[in-house]
Amino acid sequence: MRFRVRLAALAVAVLGAAAGCQESPVDRKSPEAAAAAAKADGPALVPQTTEELAQVVARVDDTPITVKQLQDSINRQSPYIRVRYASREQKRAFLDNLIRFEVLAREAARRGLDRDPEVIQTMKSAMITKLLRAQLASGIKPDDIPESELKAYYGANQDRFNKPEEVRVSAIVLKKKPQADDVARLAHGEQGQSNKGFRDLVGKFSTDEDSKLRGGDLRYFGRSSTEVPRPVVDAAFQLARTGDVAGPIEAGGAFYVIKQTGRRGAVSRSFDQVKREIQNDLYKEKREGAQREFVDGLKVGAKIEVFEDNLKKVRVDTSSRAGSESDQSDQRSDPRRMP
Repeated sequence: MRFRVRLAALAVAVLGAAAGCQESPVDRKSPEAAAAAAKADGPALVPQTTEELAQVVARVDDTPITVKQLQDSINRQSPYIRVRYASREQKRAFLDNLIRFEVLAREAARRGLDRDPEVIQTMKSAMITKLLRAQLASGIKPDDIPESELKAYYGANQDRFNKPEEVRVSAIVLKKKPQADDVARLAHGEQGQSNKGFRDLVGKFSTDEDSKLRGGDLRYFGRSSTEVPRPVVDAAFQLARTGDVAGPIEAGGAFYVIKQTGRRGAVSRSFDQVKREIQNDLYKEKREGAQREFVDGLKVGAKIEVFEDNLKKVRVDTSSRAGSESDQSDQRSDPRRMP
């Protein structure tokens, strides 16, 4: 029975936490008044024996609430909240909330909620979180990663920390020079001054179906780009300002009329500037690797069967209605969200 009570208590943990933060008339004292009351109640943080910590301060049927349970519950609060519960009467107010929590948990268990699939899943998620934290707590720390490894990562990822100047243009691609000349005049004129006007020209005249779907956008590229024809790259970097138009430019058997839509300068970050960023990234990678290794080891010792035929029978409702109703509960049990 006690196991069921503990299981049900997990299901109402959020409710209990909210209850623990409810303010009674006692709670509305200022921090200064609370500190004065604590001082009047006697000295704090006196060393305690195991026997003292095991003393029962309240009992709900067969479930005891000990000194240790009560003070641990209080001490888990933020410092600002803790100071509110320093006096005897405030401790009693907090104890009343724990009693309320136990009463609700027992009623939940009496109604069989400890066997509810969602409650069981919540309990498993909580256990997994605690297990992985304990397993990884003694692992590598960010400061344990040697500087040589950090510098090696920096050297291998120069394109991440040092980026060249880039430009972004939209292009109208045409096959014949006479038409390209006509479209270029429109693009250099009033119609091409606005982004919408230029996109309209793209939609009407461009023969490149891929960029046409993006309104002619060729995305950002650098001077060394091989995805954009070299004459177009050179012309794009010669445009001085966003909104400037060039063309027609002959390249690869076609003619381009381009408009600059963006420009960003080169970025150069030294090792010292990104050292902490690299340290955190490598720490995350190593921690995730240690977790995968731990889980893989557990899988080896477990008997795991997957029934592919039955897997095909699982139906996924992709409607927005289904997502809105279940997203919140799914996130609590999604194994990919484990620490």
